[in-house]
Amino acid sequence: MAAIQVLVGKNFIDDVLIYGGSEVNIIIENLKIQLGLSKLNLAPYNLRMANQTIAKPLGLIRDLKTLVHGIAYMVTCTVVNNNVLDSSHSMLLKCSWLKDAKVSHD
Repeated sequence: MAAIQVLVGKNFIDDVLIYGGSEVNIIIENLKIQLGLSKLNLAPYNLRMANQTIAKPLGLIRDLKTLVHGIAYMVTCTVVNNNVLDSSHSMLLKCSWLKDAKVSHD
C-alpha cells in the first residue's frame, strides 16, 4: 500500500493510504470532526477489514471534494471509529480515482 498527501477542503491530510483492494473510501471519526464535517448519511452495510475484523460504520459522507496531486475528485467516505485504521493513518482511499485520472504505471 502507498501513502500520499491529500487536500480536503483547505486541510492537507498526510499519509493517506491508497489501497487497490478496498471497495470503499474510509475516514476516521477524529478526522471528520477536525475537518468540520458534520452531516452523515446512513451506511447500510458493515465493513470486513483486511485483517478480517468487522467494522460497523458510523455513517457516510457523500461528495467530499478531495484534491490528489492537484486533481479534484468527489468521493464518498465511510466514517469509522478511530481504532479501525492503523493509528498512523486517518484516511484510506480506494484506487478508483487513479482510473478517473487516466494514470498508468509499469
